Amino acid sequence: MADGITVLLVDDHAVVRQGVRTFLATQKDLAVVGEAGSGAEAVTLAAQHVPDVVLMDLIMPDMDGVEATRRVKQVSPRSQVVVVTSYHEDEHIFPALKAGALSYLLKDLSSDELAGAIRKAALGEAVLHPRVAARVIKELQGPRAEKVNPFTELSERELEVLKLIADGMSNAEIAAKLVLSEKTIKGHVSNILSKLHLVDRTQAAVYAWREGIVRKG
Repeated sequence: MADGITVLLVDDHAVVRQGVRTFLATQKDLAVVGEAGSGAEAVTLAAQHVPDVVLMDLIMPDMDGVEATRRVKQVSPRSQVVVVTSYHEDEHIFPALKAGALSYLLKDLSSDELAGAIRKAALGEAVLHPRVAARVIKELQGPRAEKVNPFTELSERELEVLKLIADGMSNAEIAAKLVLSEKTIKGHVSNILSKLHLVDRTQAAVYAWREGIVRKG
């Protein structure tokens, strides 16, 4: 660390790389050792330079940042990957973190925040944008839903609808069977998913079978 923190910039936009490089050049303890305009190039340069930190864009034409992160961690395990992107949806966040990214930042961060995140990454400390952190925490808390008692949380009607979902029936079929409007059934389904902290009907069906709800009552 006495010689400074080495950084590899990965972004398919040259102007972005130039801006980041110009700023990092003003930081005495940070040194850019390479720039990659694609995921494949990032992997090659990571193997060559073994940088302390890799600033990784996610959306690139040849190889996306998730795959590039996975391969960088294979060729240079000691390199810490810091994702810097404009995307904060689950389909980007979780694959990137699972691929080995340590930190996940959004491009609205300040230059000082970026420098701070790089320094922390070099120490193995993660930094997550508040919006991303909130999604990660919610995801981690998800499994607790399994402890919910469906027989106390759900109304008799909701339990009935859940059983029919598990039987593979559509909203329209459930509505016809229970002589209710499809809109009412949609409301019940929404309540079921919310109360049991489930994402969709498939999860609801799996939950019902796993908990024995289909065979009870």
